[in-house]
Amino acid sequence: MVRLTLRTLRYRKGGFVATFIALFFGAAIVMACGGLMETGIRTAIPPQRLAGADAVVVAERSFDQAKENPADEDEDSERSVLPEQVPMDAGTTAKIQAVPGVAKVVPDISFEATLLGAPTSSGHGFESAVLGAHTITGKAPQPGQVVLATSSGKQIGDQVDISVRGKVGKYTVSGLGTFAQPVMYFSAQDAQRLGELTAIGVVAAPGTNIETLQEQLTSALGARFDVLTGDERGAAEFPEVARTSEMLITLAGVFGGFAVMVSMMVVASTLGLSIRQRRREIALLRAVGTTPGQIKRMVFGEALIVSVLATGAAWVPGSWLGKALFTQLAENGVAGPEIQFHQGWIPSVVGAGAALLAAQVAAIAAARRAASTRPTEALAEAAVQRKWLTWFRLVFAVLACGGGTALAIVTVTVMEGPIAASTAGPAVLLWAIAFSLLSPGATKVMMAVIRWPIRALTSVPGSLAMSNTRVRVVQLASAVAPVMLASGFAFAQIYTQTTSVESAQRAYTENLRADAVLISTTGGFSPDVLSAVRKVPGVTAASEWVTSTGFVEAPYDRKQGDDGLALQGVTASGASELTSVSIAAGTLTGLTGNTIALPAAHADAMGVALGDKVSMRFGDGQIVPTTVVALINSKQGFETALVPATLLASHTTAGVAKQIMVRTSDPAALATIPGVRVADRSVLTEAYAAEQQTQAWINYLLAGMIILYTAISVINTLVVETADRRREFGLLRLSGARRGQVLRMAGVEGLAIAIAGIGLGTLISAGTLVPFSLAAMDSVLPYGPIWIYLAVAGAAGILTMAATLIPTWFALRPRPVDTVTAP
Repeated sequence: MVRLTLRTLRYRKGGFVATFIALFFGAAIVMACGGLMETGIRTAIPPQRLAGADAVVVAERSFDQAKENPADEDEDSERSVLPEQVPMDAGTTAKIQAVPGVAKVVPDISFEATLLGAPTSSGHGFESAVLGAHTITGKAPQPGQVVLATSSGKQIGDQVDISVRGKVGKYTVSGLGTFAQPVMYFSAQDAQRLGELTAIGVVAAPGTNIETLQEQLTSALGARFDVLTGDERGAAEFPEVARTSEMLITLAGVFGGFAVMVSMMVVASTLGLSIRQRRREIALLRAVGTTPGQIKRMVFGEALIVSVLATGAAWVPGSWLGKALFTQLAENGVAGPEIQFHQGWIPSVVGAGAALLAAQVAAIAAARRAASTRPTEALAEAAVQRKWLTWFRLVFAVLACGGGTALAIVTVTVMEGPIAASTAGPAVLLWAIAFSLLSPGATKVMMAVIRWPIRALTSVPGSLAMSNTRVRVVQLASAVAPVMLASGFAFAQIYTQTTSVESAQRAYTENLRADAVLISTTGGFSPDVLSAVRKVPGVTAASEWVTSTGFVEAPYDRKQGDDGLALQGVTASGASELTSVSIAAGTLTGLTGNTIALPAAHADAMGVALGDKVSMRFGDGQIVPTTVVALINSKQGFETALVPATLLASHTTAGVAKQIMVRTSDPAALATIPGVRVADRSVLTEAYAAEQQTQAWINYLLAGMIILYTAISVINTLVVETADRRREFGLLRLSGARRGQVLRMAGVEGLAIAIAGIGLGTLISAGTLVPFSLAAMDSVLPYGPIWIYLAVAGAAGILTMAATLIPTWFALRPRPVDTVTAP
C-alpha cells in the first residue's frame, strides 16, 4: 500500500498540492500562535536601569481573590493582577541583607516626576543609579539637586522646575547622563520624601549560585514577594509591559485553538475534494478486490506523507510569522517592545502535531464513504456523485446546530455586556461545522433560489451553467463551502468587534455631563487647583477624575470576575452634577473619606446595604474598609463603583488626579489657570476608547489571519475543482461550443458559487451576530457600517471569479481532442 500511495501522489499532483498548501498554512498559523504563547509564558524583559543587580525583589502583583468559603480548600479562587505600582516596606532591605550570599542591597525608590515643558518620566533615588549601565557626568545630587538626561537640553548648574504629584519644586542640575529610559535621579533624602520603595536590587557575593540565592530569598521573604532573576528582572522596570504577557497567552491560546478547528475544516474540504476526484480509481480498486481497510490505509498514508512534508516546510515560516505577528502587536501597544520574542521547538512541535491531527481527521472523513461503498455502487457513482447524506453527517450536523442554538440562548439570556462576545468564536465555529456537513443540501437550496434570476439575466451561458449546477451539486458544494467559511468568519469576527466597541463606548460615556476637562501639564493636580477652578466665572460644578481598578475582599462578591471592579474617583460636591448615574439608594454627596458608591447588582450579590462596610483591595494592593453611602444602577456588564477622588488617587501610581471635570458656560475662561490644558469631555473617553480599539485591533489582526487562510482555501479548492473539468470542457468544445461560450459558462458558475457561498456565510454569521447584538445592544442587527459587508462580499466574489476563470482559461488552451483523450 505504501508503493501504491506514493504512485498515487505522483500522478495526482493537483490534489497533493492543494492538500499540501492547506496543511502548510494551517501549521504555520498554529506554530505562530505557539510562539506568541511561549513569549507570554517566558516574559523575557531584559533589564536596563537595574541590569547590574543579580536579582531584583518586588512586591507580588498577582494575588488570589477572596473565596466564598475560605475554609473550603477545594474551592477555586480567581487569580488577579494589581494594576498599580505596589510599594514595599523599608524593613524588607534588612531581611534581604541577612540572606547568605547577598553582598549588596540597593533600594530603588520611584515616583512620577515631570520636568516642566517635557513629558512625564520616572524619578528615582540616586543610590539605584549604580545598577544601570549609565554614563553620568557631574556630581551625585544633594538635597535640592537632580541628575537629568543629556537629551533634556539642560546644563549642569541650571535651575529647573520639576513637578511631583502636582507640586512644583526648584532643583539644580548636578549631573547629566545617557539613559535608556526617561528617568531623573534625586538625592536619597528627596527620593524618600517624594516616592516609595518599589524594587530592591540584590548584588550577589562572588561565587554565589544565582538559582540558590533566588530560592533562599524567596524562603526568607515569603509569598508576598517575587524574586526576579535573568530576563525576568526587567518586569520590575516595566510592570505594565509584564502584564501584557497574560494577554499574549490568552490570545495565543484562543486563536491557536480557533486556527486548529478551521484548519481541520479546510483540510477536510480539500482532501475530501481530492478523494472525490479519484472515485473512479477507488471504485476500480474496490472492484478488483481491494478491501475497505486497504483503501483507508492508502488514504491515511497519503494524508500522513503530505502532512509531514507540509509541517516540515512550515517549521521556519511559522517562526517568521510568529515574529511578524508579535512585531505588529508591539507596534500597536498590545505587547511592550521591551519583551523579547521567543519561539523554541515546543510551539513548532505543537503546530506540527495539530497539522498531523487535522490531516488524519480529514482523512477519516474523506475515506469513510469511499471505503464503505460496495464496488458496484462505487462504479455507478464514479462519474457524478449524487448521494451525500450519511448518518455520520446528519448526526454531527444536528449536534453542531444544537450547540450553536444553545450558545445563542445562553448569550441572549445569561451573558451581559462585553462577556457576551466570549461565545462568538465557539458559536461561529459550530454553525460553520453544521453548514459544512450539510453543504451539498444547502448548496442545492441556494442554487434553486438563484437559478431563475441567473438564467433570465445571462441567457444561454446561464442556462448551461445552471444545468451543470443541478447535476453536479455535490461537487459544487466543495467549491461553495470555502467561500461560505471565508465570508462567514469575516462577517462574524468584524461585526462582533464593531458592536463590542460601540457597546462599551456607549456604556462608558452615557454617564458623563462635563462641558470641559482640565488636563494637568505638570503630571497631576495639587489639591488647591480644584478650589481655583470653582472660582472661575461661569463654573457651576467641578470634580477631580481618577480611574483605576479595585477588588472586593469582603463580603464575598460573586459577580466579581478576575478583572475586578472598575473604579472612578470623583469629588462629592460635584459628582451629582457631572455624572448622570442612576441612584438606587443614598446620595453621592456622602463620598468623602473612606466611602464607596457600589453598583446595585454587586451590592445584592454581597448582601450589603447603605451604611454597611465593604473591604476593598485597591490597585496598589492596600486593603481599605469603606462604608457604602450609595447604590447606583449600572448597565449590566459595565458596572463601575464611585469612590472619593482623593482616596482613589492615593492608591494609584500617579498619586494625584490628572484630570478635572468641569461644567461651565465659558470654557475659555478656564485657560487662565496655570498648568492646565482645556479640552472637551471626549478626553475622558479617549484612553478607554483607545483601549477598546486596541482590543478590537488585536482581534482584527488575528481574525484577519484566519480569514486569509480560508481565502487561500477558496482559491485552492476552486483551482483544483476547475482544473479537473478539462475533459468536460473539451467535450463541450467538440460538441460545437466556442471557447468564449465555455468561458462565459464557467463565469456564470463562478458567480453562482460566490452568491451561494456569501449567502450561506451570512446565515452562519447571523447565528452568532443576532444573539450577540441582542445581548450587547438590544438590537437584532449588529453595529457597523454596511460597507464592511459589501467589502467582504465583494472580495469573496472577486476571489471566486478569479479562481474560476483563470484555471478555466488555462484548461481551454489545449486542443479539445487532446483534453478528451488525456489520461
